[in-house]
Amino acid sequence: MSTTFALATHSVISAETTIGVLVAARPLLARIFEKLGIDYCCGGKQTLATACARLGLDPATTVALLNSAVATLTAGPAEVDAAAMGLGELADHIEATHHAYLKAELPRLVEMADRVGTKHGWRDARLPEVAAAVNTVALEMLSHMQKEEKILFPLVRQIEAGARGDISAPIAQLEAEHESAGNLTAKLRLLTDGFTPNAEACNTHRALLAGLAEFEADLHRHVHKENNVLFPRTLARAAGLQPA
Repeated sequence: MSTTFALATHSVISAETTIGVLVAARPLLARIFEKLGIDYCCGGKQTLATACARLGLDPATTVALLNSAVATLTAGPAEVDAAAMGLGELADHIEATHHAYLKAELPRLVEMADRVGTKHGWRDARLPEVAAAVNTVALEMLSHMQKEEKILFPLVRQIEAGARGDISAPIAQLEAEHESAGNLTAKLRLLTDGFTPNAEACNTHRALLAGLAEFEADLHRHVHKENNVLFPRTLARAAGLQPA
């Protein structure tokens, strides 16, 4: 059994494991290495212990942090019962979870996509197109979230408090933007063979693909909560069709 396969199945990390093997087994760990300042791409052949020594990090603490992250990734995100939430509560939840995630993650995805597209476009002509699509969806989502936080969500809270009115137009616009983001994400899935790295993919490329897969999963949960729960309930409440 290879070290990579063992890590993928048992999620056991030691200070003697090389950085490259860790990221190859769990690409989403790349974001933790980035926060710690550990080079997981060109420095992928060094052991975790060596990397920690160079940065003055405690190996045991770093191993515990990484194992904890693996356990969290394995368990997956805890889902909430969106239908049981009040309108304002659901808007707050979306902003605190999905919006916060996107604001932190999108710049990271853009940076990696640009780097991979520039350095490895000669190897795969689709990579510059991937970078362009990531940049587009990032710009669209950042603008989309601002509209929700500055315009729609305050209206949602007012409607929950008793205000009435027709808000179908802004909701229709936001739903159209959801569709655009979904189409761009589907394009990214197609361009990356289902976010699957090939044998030549470097660790940055693997981390990008893992991040895009996570982005897609989060987008699906995010849009579901809005299109299927928040928006229809808000429209019904605004029209006086749903009791307070």
